Amino acid sequence: MGSLRDLEHNVGEELERKNDEEIIMKKKNAQFFRLLLVNFQEVILGTKLCLLLPAIPLAILAQYYHFARPWIFAFSLLGLAPLAERVSFLTEQIAHFTGPTVGGLLNATCGNATEMIIGLFALYRRKIHVLKYSLLGSILSNLLLVLGSSLFCGGLANIKKEQRFDRKQADVNSLLLLLGLLCHMLPLMYRLALGPSINNINNNVATSILGLSRVSSIGMLIAYAAYLFFQLKTHRQFFESPEEEEEENKVSEDEEAVIGFWSSFAWLIGMTITIALLSEYVVGTIEAASDSWGISVSFISLIVLPIVGNAAEHAGSIIFALKNKLDISLGVALGSASQISMFVVPLCVIMGWIIGVDMDLDFSILETGSLAFSIILIAFTLQDGTSHYMKGVILCLAYCAIGACFFFHKIPINIENYSYGIMSA
Repeated sequence: MGSLRDLEHNVGEELERKNDEEIIMKKKNAQFFRLLLVNFQEVILGTKLCLLLPAIPLAILAQYYHFARPWIFAFSLLGLAPLAERVSFLTEQIAHFTGPTVGGLLNATCGNATEMIIGLFALYRRKIHVLKYSLLGSILSNLLLVLGSSLFCGGLANIKKEQRFDRKQADVNSLLLLLGLLCHMLPLMYRLALGPSINNINNNVATSILGLSRVSSIGMLIAYAAYLFFQLKTHRQFFESPEEEEEENKVSEDEEAVIGFWSSFAWLIGMTITIALLSEYVVGTIEAASDSWGISVSFISLIVLPIVGNAAEHAGSIIFALKNKLDISLGVALGSASQISMFVVPLCVIMGWIIGVDMDLDFSILETGSLAFSIILIAFTLQDGTSHYMKGVILCLAYCAIGACFFFHKIPINIENYSYGIMSA
């Protein structure tokens, strides 16, 4: 009898243990699915641009089933807009766990991930003209369109008073942009200084321009590294206005630990891979879209691509300007332009050097001139530390004028000679 009771007791304990394990497993599964639901809600549905996310599977299906290439280009371009915004969101989430310095470096690296990935694919496919136009377009879009529309909307929202901002941040970014402009102009001026005797550029001149571009690119990367050290370590107060600190504190209180570190990291990897896939589609189909729509590759690369890629930054910058927080708007627009000019562009030159593609800093007269006058216009606009809607009007009209110029710029590009600024009809 005793052994029978012991057996019944052991069987009962075993059943209880199995029931407890089943309950624990159900709880773990419920927690896992709840975490997935929270992640999906925050990452996928947490932006108004989620309405464009269906364009991603449409682009993949269009590529798989060999749809017309302009459709692949259009779907891929639309799909990149929400992905670019979500990458910024995810880097901010990771920054909650890594501290301000690492978080700042992450934002600096991933802030223009879309432009960087598109540029690298264009470089790999040796589409130097697409690469140069897209990078230049991103700089001009941030300087003139993003900043201009922010100043315009902020000026209208605060029309009875003059908006003010801290000039220190604008001065530092203006110096960086001027240094980048100098590095762009040196290869162009070097080529033009040789005069009309080199209508057919010889190998020695081509090698010299390429070498000058590579040396200048190394200097630009050093300058950008110094700028990051200056911004994140020694002179953080230049880049943290009172309203920006208030906004950051509010964000940290409201949004801290929305999703975990590893969840953010996994989502970031997945979205970066998706951006790379869509970027490959964009680079591979841009000429077909240009031929089909009757729009030049230069206009699509310089105007259309940057507008889509900067859509999230554009909206955020305007929102801050409407709230009379111009320092944050300036940080968004000027910071992004400086990053592309001083980091993404020289990085593409160095990467081209590594993989054997002749990418240089000679963007030809029209492109370099547009960049030069845009930077000069920005420097004059920001020199007094005040803003009103008229300054925004001027910047937006300048962007429209440059866009109109490249809309009519339909001269076929000889890709081999483009690197040295020679256009062939």
